[in-house]
Amino acid sequence: MTQFGGTQSATDIRTDYLKLLTTQLANQNPLDPLDNQDMASQLAQLSQLDQIEGIRKSFDQVLADQKRIEAASLIGKEVTFFVEGSDTPVTGVVDSVDLTGSEVMIQVGQWALTLDAIQQIHG
Repeated sequence: MTQFGGTQSATDIRTDYLKLLTTQLANQNPLDPLDNQDMASQLAQLSQLDQIEGIRKSFDQVLADQKRIEAASLIGKEVTFFVEGSDTPVTGVVDSVDLTGSEVMIQVGQWALTLDAIQQIHG
């Protein structure tokens, strides 16, 4: 299990919950079993968590696709950006876009940039 304050995926939470539930069922007092209503409520919350996780994944994909579209629309346009370690802005034309990695990279002359690095887009 992840320590308090850590981040877990819905799958991790579901796995931890099922382990806890199995342990609870195995060690419960036969004269005072788990309340079915509480268990049903917990399972419903777990189902909602799975649905939210699915929505989050879909939204992440939409955002990634939007970044690709935005980057592709910059090819041939002049952009201004700052090179790391310099206070002087650099202006150049976007030559290409690299979509192969986890981050969309824009090639401007000798510099490979992320979309966040661009300060200004010219006409």
